[in-house]
Amino acid sequence: MNGFPLRTLALPRTIRLVTTARLRDSVLRALVDTEEEFTLLAALEGATSARLNAASGLLPGLPPEDLVARVPHAAFVNAAFAYARPRGLNRFNGPERGAWYAALAVRTALAEVAHHMTGHLADAGRYEAEVAYVEMHAAFAGAFLDLRDLPPPPPACLHPDPGIGYPAGNALAAQVMAAGHNGILYPSIRDPGGTCLVALWPHAVQSPAQGAIWRLRWSGRPAPHIEQVTP
Repeated sequence: MNGFPLRTLALPRTIRLVTTARLRDSVLRALVDTEEEFTLLAALEGATSARLNAASGLLPGLPPEDLVARVPHAAFVNAAFAYARPRGLNRFNGPERGAWYAALAVRTALAEVAHHMTGHLADAGRYEAEVAYVEMHAAFAGAFLDLRDLPPPPPACLHPDPGIGYPAGNALAAQVMAAGHNGILYPSIRDPGGTCLVALWPHAVQSPAQGAIWRLRWSGRPAPHIEQVTP
């Protein structure tokens, strides 16, 4: 794996930010009057759910045996791997399979999600949005490729240009998965001095739990106002 160090780590708490929209009750309930009607609509919605399709073996890149079950927040964990960018790459995963991205500090997690959301707003041509994110804490233990503290120059997978960094990162992640390791620890591109982690297997995500809620508000400028909503 390009000579990068492999370390056995124990990380008691990492932070992933997900939108609070995933915590809300299904919007389908407002459309029905009875549980029977809700069950029917839920079945129709489930036909397009990547997470449910993965459990049924319908996602080639994510076999059912890779998913977790009967653990707290299993749906959140599985969803991270079932939903990916359908026509593009992330730094360490492609459109066929997602990954669990997290950070060691909330400051780093906020910088990462703010960067990507700002990019989406730039594509739309308007910096106007308000998004609430909830912390999902998780512990990790096991073998991770460690890209921190490498001598210069930085590897291609850490290049800030997605056109360079993402293909190289996907190639490296494929090697890590083929070797059966948990994932990759790497310096944050968006928060200098911060550390990010990508878990490449659902079973690597241990003891997930919900944390604080944060609100990011864009009001005409690329830099959002960030505030903590709940402790």
